[in-house]
Amino acid sequence: MHQPYYKNLLTNETEMPWVRLHGTKDYLDMVQMLDKYPKIHQTFNLVPSLLEQLEDYTNRNVKDKFLELSYKNANDLTKDDKNFIRDNFFAINRERVIAMHPRYYELFFKREHNVEYQLQDYLDLQVWFNLSWIDPSFRSSMPELKKIVEKGRYFSEEEKHTVLDKQLYIIEDIVPAYKKAIERKQVEVTLTPFYHPILPLLFNTKLAKAANPKAALPKNNFIFPQDAEEQIEEAVHFFKQRFGGHAYGMWPSEQSVCEQILPYFIDAGIKWIVTDEAILFKSLRAKQRDTHLLYQPHLLKRGEGSVNIVFRDRNLSDLLGFVYHRWNAKDAVNDFLKHLENIAAAYKDDDTLVVLAMDGENAWEYYTNDGHDFLELLYQGLSNSESVRTVTVSEYLEKYPAKHELKRLSSGSWIFGDFGKWIGSPTKIKAWEYLAAARKELESNSEKIPKENLDLAWKQMHICEGSDWFWWAGEDPHGGFDKLYRQHLSNFYKLIGKDAPEYLSRPL
Repeated sequence: MHQPYYKNLLTNETEMPWVRLHGTKDYLDMVQMLDKYPKIHQTFNLVPSLLEQLEDYTNRNVKDKFLELSYKNANDLTKDDKNFIRDNFFAINRERVIAMHPRYYELFFKREHNVEYQLQDYLDLQVWFNLSWIDPSFRSSMPELKKIVEKGRYFSEEEKHTVLDKQLYIIEDIVPAYKKAIERKQVEVTLTPFYHPILPLLFNTKLAKAANPKAALPKNNFIFPQDAEEQIEEAVHFFKQRFGGHAYGMWPSEQSVCEQILPYFIDAGIKWIVTDEAILFKSLRAKQRDTHLLYQPHLLKRGEGSVNIVFRDRNLSDLLGFVYHRWNAKDAVNDFLKHLENIAAAYKDDDTLVVLAMDGENAWEYYTNDGHDFLELLYQGLSNSESVRTVTVSEYLEKYPAKHELKRLSSGSWIFGDFGKWIGSPTKIKAWEYLAAARKELESNSEKIPKENLDLAWKQMHICEGSDWFWWAGEDPHGGFDKLYRQHLSNFYKLIGKDAPEYLSRPL
């Protein structure tokens, strides 16, 4: 479960609502669904910077432009407000969500055909945008929301406030729900380095060539291994504060790993990490896929200690993430269970671990009913299976310790086994060069920065190291992430008492 860090540290404002909206659609229902299926044990990864932003909402410590314009009385909307609402309040899957609600679909077609909105249209759009982002399970189980869904149109300001207040109520229950699932030993919660950085590239951007010798590098490489270590340590400390115990597992951001960062996991007390199967076969220099080696944990024993590593089955994970949403739910589940049964039959004499690791939020809006039909059938099928049992990674490692020791770990990520999604293109290289210049300013001027600004400057720098800015650099269709990255960097310069470089005023 992950979202980029959207909040402006200097103003406490966010122009993007995705933490709040995914908070009402994806994070709570996924764990609550397991209440009905006690045999299903699952591992959830919660990125600390996501949890911090969710807390901003529960503490009422963030100004969300989308939320403020949603709360605003329709009678008081300015022309600019109305334009913003028409332009932005259809930001959800058209076929699977908007088309399922007649009034919402009607408003969509009105906009597409430039039909003038009446006052009630704006009010209904304020409601439907926020209501459609609330998970279907809550829209049916909460009587107030169910009544509003059934009404469908001609909403009142009071009904709108009910929807918006329920969003915050749902968000407040996310962390307590995971804690309950941990306590009943049905769920393991793992974490990611705090602000979701690509750890090997923080260690040294030259490691991009270790993953792909043809990778282009910045003129001034980013070489700050201490930042990679701090992002891990901060995450572990945050986890202890929120969940009252030590995190045993870590999902390195984008499953990006390398040999050089292993000591940081070991020193932080991490017992296991997860990455993609491509890294296993690169590490072994294997010429073909070997599922016998894939379907078991491996031990990385080094001078500093040891850490376990598991490798996800890319094919099965991608079926869940990118394919099955186009299928009938029953057919998809039957197909998936057949894959697992075939694996069980092939390795019936072995203790076999099949790791499925995928995005926790973005897949489900492409499924009918936000994935509930599929997941309910899947959990029923897995609960009844005689050959397949679901376990958390720590449960498996406790019973079946790793037998195979991996002598070397290749550099790479879940995407093609390299770092090309975050470095290599001219725009991504420029983003790294901007970051390196700012980081060197902090290195050389930290003693001159007022104490009240220094901690915030470090926080801002670590935010700027997040993976998403580089993922979207040069591939950002609306320029929102480009703008946000430059805003974060500009704020960093303000915090250290310097003028932001002029190039930060221009898109990458």
